[in-house]
Amino acid sequence: MTSQDYKNIAPTLSDQPGVYRFIDPEGKIIYVGKAKNLKKRIASYFVKTQVSHKTVMMVKHASTLEYTVVDSEKEALLLENSLIKEYQPHYNISLKDDKTYPFICVKKEHFPRIFITRRYINDGSEYFGPYTSVFRVREILDLVKTLYPLRNCNLNLTPENIAKKKFKVCLEYHLGNCKGPCEARQTEPDYNTSIDNIRSILKGNVGELIGLLKRSMAQLAADFKYEEAERIKQQLYSLEEYRTKSTVVNKAISHVDVFSIISDEKKAYVNFLKIVNGAIIQIKSIEIVKKLDDEEPREILELAVLQIRQELKTTSKEIIVPFKINYPDASIKITVPKKGDRKKLLDLSATNAMFYKRAKMEIADKSKRENPNERVLKQLQEDFKLKELPAQIECFDNSNFQGSYPVASMVVFKNAKPSKKDYRHFNIKTVVGPDDFASMEEIVYRRYKRQLEEKQPLPQLIIIDGGKGQLSAALNSLQKLDLIGKVAIAGIAKRLEEIYFPGDPLPLYINKKSESLRLVQHIRDEAHRFAITFHRQKRQAGTLQSELTQIKGIGASTTEALLKAFKSVSKIKTATEEELTNVVGSSKARIILTHFA
Repeated sequence: MTSQDYKNIAPTLSDQPGVYRFIDPEGKIIYVGKAKNLKKRIASYFVKTQVSHKTVMMVKHASTLEYTVVDSEKEALLLENSLIKEYQPHYNISLKDDKTYPFICVKKEHFPRIFITRRYINDGSEYFGPYTSVFRVREILDLVKTLYPLRNCNLNLTPENIAKKKFKVCLEYHLGNCKGPCEARQTEPDYNTSIDNIRSILKGNVGELIGLLKRSMAQLAADFKYEEAERIKQQLYSLEEYRTKSTVVNKAISHVDVFSIISDEKKAYVNFLKIVNGAIIQIKSIEIVKKLDDEEPREILELAVLQIRQELKTTSKEIIVPFKINYPDASIKITVPKKGDRKKLLDLSATNAMFYKRAKMEIADKSKRENPNERVLKQLQEDFKLKELPAQIECFDNSNFQGSYPVASMVVFKNAKPSKKDYRHFNIKTVVGPDDFASMEEIVYRRYKRQLEEKQPLPQLIIIDGGKGQLSAALNSLQKLDLIGKVAIAGIAKRLEEIYFPGDPLPLYINKKSESLRLVQHIRDEAHRFAITFHRQKRQAGTLQSELTQIKGIGASTTEALLKAFKSVSKIKTATEEELTNVVGSSKARIILTHFA
């Protein structure tokens, strides 16, 4: 858009709050913004003192401008957020997060099961979360399992089925992990008491549960039921330890969301903490790339707060932030603390944001400093459990055509790059017929026998193109040369990209997107290409040679001289007598001309 375009629409702009959209010539929304005063905000994009290069480019790429008037700035924030999520404009900050977070599900059924899931199904079951850390979920479930033995089977434990004695207790019962409700060894009311206590833990109300258990323990002790009282004492110990580790501030602060932001010229880092009864039960940090230079921290945080609360389905009625922000729900209390426990929480969140920024910057710096080839070799070393970095990798492949012209190849990769001057071809000398295993054994033996004799360095990794059979054949050669354990070796089978190691009957399956697997595939494919090319040359030379040696009076040495000079039989057929004479003499030239005539 030009300044003239703006002047044409300026009289129509409103002084009210609203949302505006810059649209490119193809009709695509490239930027969505909100404003307390639409006229003033839009005018700011067309002032001559505009210093943001990105903003200038965004306005230049736009062909039209649309806007929507709303009643308040809070409504503008809500509309802006929904439009950004729907259209993902090129120049807007990206708050998209495709992760699926885990929940803890209390299944709606008789004798409810409790388990971790990433699928939120509206079936009447209770879902607690989502949690941003799987480790945190497993920690909670381990505590629940310690405190309350629950079933983990998927049997339909209706009263009718239990009465009909359809089920038998399993090993979990005998291990003490379940009380056997399937055989009515535990009643449903007793089981549901445990479920109610677990709900309190999942809601963060550990203090209430501790008080209940203390009263129950005291009553059991008064009734001389010491064993049951001791069992509850152990539960109390586990809960107290869990609460001690979780509590960070005053337990009176409950159901509060804390947000902080650290911003620089190019990026912003937002941290979120969810507090229940003074304990952090959720934490999340995100990195936001600024698309325009003039985006204010307040604008970024407003969108981040809205997005994160929607993603994590948080229903806290108070939000703690470092500065005042607009939020579309008037019932939510926005707090900007200056001192006290809430300020401690805000400082803790800011510290987390700072460390998250440092970690991100360190990773970025490391990736810039680290050679990509070195990175993939380190990944390969980790995947293959190698003792040293595989700086030199050698790969073998063999090829034959129905047993004829058996050949083999070896390619060498140094620092993850092909070292073509070190490639080698092999003619199979000791094997008769199509025997890939014996051929592999021969070429591996010849290669490393020579390396040892000439005192040349050995590779850190040998790759054999083939499965268990070819790998075993290569191992035979290494054993003869006393190289077992001195050089790492592996085989790769083509069909499922299975990696075989000596002595391990089960193959390794590397992630198909892994850089290390792509390197191994590249090396294997290069060895195969090199072997096929050599085999094709041998077969072609053999075919040509047999055609020429059928000529009476033409032997092998003459044939070799002709092919070296003319490269192909077709060129020999069209050669003049003078050309042939220059290569093989006049008498043999006439024999060749007579034969092809």
